[in-house]
Amino acid sequence: MPLMPSGLCNQLNICQSFHSSGREKESCPWPTMYHLGLFSLRTLKANPAVILFRSIHSSYASNMPIKVGDKIPSVDLYESTPATKVNIADLSAKGKVVLFAVPGAFTPGCSKTHLPGYVEKADQIKSKGVKEIVCVSVNDPFVMDAWGKAHNASGKLRMLADPNGAFTKAVELETDLPPLGGLRSKRYSMVIEDGVVKSLDVEPDGTGLSCSLAQSLVQHL
Repeated sequence: MPLMPSGLCNQLNICQSFHSSGREKESCPWPTMYHLGLFSLRTLKANPAVILFRSIHSSYASNMPIKVGDKIPSVDLYESTPATKVNIADLSAKGKVVLFAVPGAFTPGCSKTHLPGYVEKADQIKSKGVKEIVCVSVNDPFVMDAWGKAHNASGKLRMLADPNGAFTKAVELETDLPPLGGLRSKRYSMVIEDGVVKSLDVEPDGTGLSCSLAQSLVQHL
């Protein structure tokens, strides 16, 4: 029988002390499969492989950005005003949708290159069977609306705001940019077909201007 590594054994003893003291399971600093009712503490101590699997699986699953083949999460974004919700999963459920995200509205790279490129190539992109082109940023809907109007995006792109970063965090493509207020989206582009990601290009440094640009995306259509 394999021996329990001392570190893991100590963690289980801590877990056991929390539960024997009558505290809620959420208080335990080291949750295990025991909390799911799948294994007793005695079983876990006798089978460290179960714990190792749990530890590895948890750390792996907690850092998994969206990838090709994944479904778009059901999250509400906002268009023009806080009163106009657009569920991105519903919007992309049927047909082909292009979505690109930027670190911030009115920022230099986004305003000079990224957004104008999609506005310029909107007709070409839609001629490939794309029904919607969506721009997403962690900004409020009023800012996104004003930014779109400043670049003549009306009728060409959907300017959708992700005010608290709910969508950005759901696809795990967030980044921390303190000069822009902290939580922002990495710069990326994707093609979605019938609700499933068909292509995804994330800028290597999260903010650069290369693989996520309109001219690069057209190659995936």
